[in-house]
Amino acid sequence: MMTDNNKLKDIKDHHRVNDILLGPLERPAIAWLVKHLPKWVTPDHLTFLGFLAAISIGVCYWLTNFDLRFIWLVNLGFIINWFGDSLDGSLARYRKIERPQYGFFIDHTVDTISEVFIFLGIGLSPLVNFDLACIALVSYLCMANLVYITTSVEGEFKISYGSLGPTEVRAIAIISNIVIFFIGNPTMKLPFGEFSLYNLILIAVICLLFFFFFYTTITQAIKFERIDREKWLKKIEKTENKE
Repeated sequence: MMTDNNKLKDIKDHHRVNDILLGPLERPAIAWLVKHLPKWVTPDHLTFLGFLAAISIGVCYWLTNFDLRFIWLVNLGFIINWFGDSLDGSLARYRKIERPQYGFFIDHTVDTISEVFIFLGIGLSPLVNFDLACIALVSYLCMANLVYITTSVEGEFKISYGSLGPTEVRAIAIISNIVIFFIGNPTMKLPFGEFSLYNLILIAVICLLFFFFFYTTITQAIKFERIDREKWLKKIEKTENKE
């Protein structure tokens, strides 16, 4: 908990904020799934399943160099990754077997490795430029880092910005893959250069992620500075009153 001793928020006390566009569909689906999962399935099983799916996504993106039909396995991987990643914590909370520190540490460490596999896989595919995929990875990791810092400082685990979260990113990827499979990956001439359709989609995602990162960083920094300044002024006032 945040105290006058400047201790960071206890990870056990954080609350989740996940106000996403697909929330009205996702939340009932997750609630139904956790109730009907077999008892032998544990949160760790789901975390590992999501991790394996992320590896398969990266590998199958690379395999599109040899056959574009592997993109359907990429989409299947995104669905399985959503299943494992979204249900592990929900299952723990439903069964009241939460392990706040372990769960937070393992879940987000695995998420980081998963993101690296996915974006490097995209970069090694014929669909996008490798350097652009690396920039996309940096932008995603910046947002993830912002989430973890905010959780530590404010006790708010916010994974949605502008009504967009990991579920929407997966949905964008799946829709993009379907479009590319059926119409190809045409190159478009723009005033600032030539870009394939998939590159343009990735550029749009990069711009969104960096916008949310810098906007949130600036606004939160101003907010926390005001809070700390008010606490500092109150301390000075108390000291002067004692004297």
